[in-house]
Order: sequence, then structure tokens, then C-alpha cells
Amino acid sequence: MNKGIVIFITMFMTTIGLQAKTPAQKLFKRLAKIQKKGYMMGHQDDPFYGLTWEWDEGRSDVLATVGDYPAVMGFDLGGIEVGDKKNLDSVPFTRIRQEIINHHERGGIITISWHPRNPLTGGTAWDVSSKETVKSILSGGSQYDKFQQWMERVSTFLLSLKDRKDKPIPIIFRPWHENNGSWFWWGQELCTDEEFHGLWNMLQDKLNADGLSNLLWSYSPNLDGNWTEQRFLERYPGNDRVSLIGEDAYQWGTEEDFISQATKDLDFIGNFAQKNCKLFALTECGYRNIPDATWWTRVLKPVMDKYRICYFLLWRNYKKEYFGPAPTQEGADDFRALYKASNTLFLRDIRLTK
Repeated sequence: MNKGIVIFITMFMTTIGLQAKTPAQKLFKRLAKIQKKGYMMGHQDDPFYGLTWEWDEGRSDVLATVGDYPAVMGFDLGGIEVGDKKNLDSVPFTRIRQEIINHHERGGIITISWHPRNPLTGGTAWDVSSKETVKSILSGGSQYDKFQQWMERVSTFLLSLKDRKDKPIPIIFRPWHENNGSWFWWGQELCTDEEFHGLWNMLQDKLNADGLSNLLWSYSPNLDGNWTEQRFLERYPGNDRVSLIGEDAYQWGTEEDFISQATKDLDFIGNFAQKNCKLFALTECGYRNIPDATWWTRVLKPVMDKYRICYFLLWRNYKKEYFGPAPTQEGADDFRALYKASNTLFLRDIRLTK
């Protein structure tokens, strides 16, 4: 390990206040080592379904395309807060738990998001009909007791994630993402900065108190294109509460706009992360249904190559809406070229890095 990485890790440990040898600290060290080699490829819900299949054991569109699993797999806990047996995408939580264990045992890395329902209205995470939701679950609010129970259910599930030796599986935990937008009930126009900080702290303090020392906390706003440090810090939870800083960056409009906005944002976030001794990732990305067969190597990869990100996570493949590769997809050959690049890391590239 070179001197720069040693200094980086030492500064991180001091800043974040982790006890020696916690699973989260070990995961941070591992990610820092991997980041020296390149950036990992990740995929949401990879082992559950794909363009032409659902629920088959051992299947993966990424595996079928390149012969290797993603290095990172993403999973979501939306629905567990109300006691559902399946998450918001109809994946049984028992299957989620098993696939998390499976990927960890392979040597892969896990990231978990949470899209809880709206505790005030009863709607989905995308129900933005009230600007009182976050306020209602903070101390003194009408939904405070309900949300305490919701957090307890999340905690119980996370505590159940153990390997074959009954040790906690390290997790990149990524709640309250895309908070600078206003399409979730915790978004910029739905709660004040102070309320957002209260929401973040309440969940983090609860999970820390429950002994979840295996969570590497990730803060990931949405593509902005115009970050300044002043604006970014308005919602940033603080260096003592964040281990990894990322951004969710999809191409929804033109290629030119995506490249311009992503470059501006990653310039800023990359510098901010380095200055504050944080890991850095493209926590969600993709191009819906990938209409450009050369998008992987011609658009996405040149953007990522400019930065020392530790991973990029493509969103899920599901029937008519997909963001990752598949053997039947027009861009499959281009994705194989991405796979062959020396700085793109899949499961085989990382599983021996501890």
C-alpha cells in the first residue's frame, strides 16, 4: 500500500471515528485498495431478474453477457418498514438476504438503499403531496412513534446479515439519496435542511446504537450540474457521519448535457471527497434501454476515466425498462469492450483484495 493511501486511510479513521477493525473500517480499507486498480462495476437487483427472465437461481444478465458477476450488487429495503414480505419491486426479503450472503461469500461488495413509504400519507416514497412528512417523524411529530418502529424493522433486517461464520456482512448503506431533487418525500422542497439533517441523524444514531458497526454510510445527491461548496454543504450530513460521497447520474436528455453536467459534478465531488478523506463513487447511473449501442465505451467510460471513483452502479434490468447489459441487447458487444478494459473491475478482479 503506498504512502498516499496510508495517509488517506489514517485521516479517514480519525475523521469518521470508527473503532479499530470494525467491519465498516475494513470495508473502507478494501475499497481504498480496489480504487487504486480502477473502478468496480455494479448492478442493482442483478440476481433477481433480467430482460428475458425472472427469479431463476444463479442467473445474471451481467454474467450472461461477459462471463463474470458484477463486483458490486445493489439491493433495496423499501417495504420492510411496514412489515411486507416483499420489497417495493416484489422481491422477497428472504431472497434478498440470501443473495446478499451469496455475493458476499463470492467475494463481492454489497450496497443497500431504502425507499420507505410516506409515513404521513401512506403513499409511496414518491408521494410528495405533503411538505410535513419529515417534520412529522422527528421528535414531537405525529408520526414519530410509527417511524421508530419502521427503523426497528430496518435494523432487525440489517442485523440478520451474517456470513457463514456468523460475522456481520459489511454494507455500503445509502439512505435518503437524490435529496437535492423533489421526487421523494425527503427531497429539497419537501423539508428544510435542518429537518433533513434530523432525519439522517435519527436513522444513523438508531442503527449505530443497535450495534451495526458494519455500515459504511454513503451520501448521494442527484446529478446537478451546478454544485458549489456552499450549496453542497446545505444538506451534507457532515464528515463525522459520511464515509463515501457519490452521485446518481443518469442520461435522461442529450449526450452533450449528460457529459457536461456529469463532468462538472464529478469535478466538484471528486475534489470535495479527496479534501475530506472520503471515498467517491457513481452511486447510480445508466441510460434507459441504452438506445446507443456504443454508449458504454464512447460516453460513460470516458467520463468515469477522469476520476478516481471506486465503483459505478447501473440500475436494474426489468422487462421493458433496463439500464444494464444483457446478451440480447444491442450494446452487448460494446459492454464486453468495457469489461475488457484494464481499469473496469468485476467480481474476479476484486475478490482476492481484502
